[in-house]
Amino acid sequence: MSVRMSPPLPLIFLLMIHRAYSEKEDVNYTHSHICALKNSSVIMSCTFTYPTGRQIMKVFWTKTKVKNAYNEFPNLSEDPEYSQRLQYLGDKQKNCTIRLSHVTQKDEHMYYFRFTTDEDNVKWLGAPGVSLTVTDLQVEAPERVTEGDSVRLTCKSSCALTDRATYIWYRNSQPLTERRDRNNQLLLQSVRREDAGRYSCALQEHTYISPAVQLNVTYPPKSVSVSISPSGEIVEGDSVTLSCSSDSNPPAEISWFKGGTFVGSGRIYSISNISSNHSEEYKCKSRNKHGEKSSDAVTLNIMYPPKTISVFINGSGEIVEGDSVTLICSSDSNPPAEISWFKENQSSSVGSGQSFSALQSGRFYCEAHNQHGSQRSDAVTVTVKGRAAHLLFLK
Repeated sequence: MSVRMSPPLPLIFLLMIHRAYSEKEDVNYTHSHICALKNSSVIMSCTFTYPTGRQIMKVFWTKTKVKNAYNEFPNLSEDPEYSQRLQYLGDKQKNCTIRLSHVTQKDEHMYYFRFTTDEDNVKWLGAPGVSLTVTDLQVEAPERVTEGDSVRLTCKSSCALTDRATYIWYRNSQPLTERRDRNNQLLLQSVRREDAGRYSCALQEHTYISPAVQLNVTYPPKSVSVSISPSGEIVEGDSVTLSCSSDSNPPAEISWFKGGTFVGSGRIYSISNISSNHSEEYKCKSRNKHGEKSSDAVTLNIMYPPKTISVFINGSGEIVEGDSVTLICSSDSNPPAEISWFKENQSSSVGSGQSFSALQSGRFYCEAHNQHGSQRSDAVTVTVKGRAAHLLFLK
């Protein structure tokens, strides 16, 4: 038969003392420093311990070691600046995590968890606490790039964000849905003029968007063309404006050419009191430091009434009685004129068309007319004598 001996009383007492001191008050924070994005929500995670047998009376967070007028550390849940934004996610056993929403730069402080027990109302302040930094986002980009270059834009923050998130990019307030990446850089390879615009960045599932930065893409002239005003029919005496349209960055210098001759510069080329002498092909040339390009030629078709009208005789000038002599009417007009022939002292025409065959003696003239006006020639005299005709030109 064996006898079990109880341990000496001093050993039991020492074990009880060791257990009591090994379970002391303590607070452990998951992150001692948090970098958060402006307007986002922040999770401050922590756990706490306290001696077995003690009862937790109160748990709360405070943001400073400076006591208030009542010699107490302020409870953020009772602070009007925090009461609507702070949510306690923990318990009174072990977890002391909180969520702080809509953070701004004013929230940059040291934050501490605090609890009290029933041991003579002991109040414990958990050090070292959590340091909160609130940052915004800024886009870093070159001021100017040339079409065809590669360009890199960077979404920067003043501190390294604690929560790793996906970056979203915007151009002219429209999301670039194809560019979502954990990398905070946007790479544009072989940049195009369409890539120019105002760029901003954000983090997925966050409402804050950075201020926009302008990306300026320079390129040589393209899409060079000439327009005519008025666009309809141009009549002699009108005023006409030629406009050169050119897509380029920086803006191009414009030169004007009539045929192959330089006639002016500037985006607008104006012609007042236009005449038939201005009927020609015109084009503009657009040029900047990246290149040059000419427009297609446009033709000014000037409408005008008949002018410089005259009659001449086709033949020897002598005809045998019974034959005819051919008269030809020459006229300068646009559009081409209709020709009518008249014999002096007769009100009705005796023929039409550019040529007229005279069979009898008399004075004949032609009249040219179009929708812009009419003009008659001087008369010519046809004389028939016996078997011959003498042709006299009388002014």
